[in-house]
Amino acid sequence: MSFKVSKSAANLKVKLVRSLIGSTEDQKATAYSLGLRKIGDERIQPNNPQTLGKINKIIHLVEVTEA
Repeated sequence: MSFKVSKSAANLKVKLVRSLIGSTEDQKATAYSLGLRKIGDERIQPNNPQTLGKINKIIHLVEVTEA
């Protein structure tokens, strides 16, 4: 599953909407690297290939919007 983000967006708002309980260790580490610790946490991240790769890894746990 992937998502569409316009190329012109400089930043993305990433929000953790599902629990990390039951996720694999690498998915938890990915969420932590994005600054997401608890349900409801939101962080502004740059729109670059590294961030998009992290988001794709945990897309089932997060909600992404343009910031």
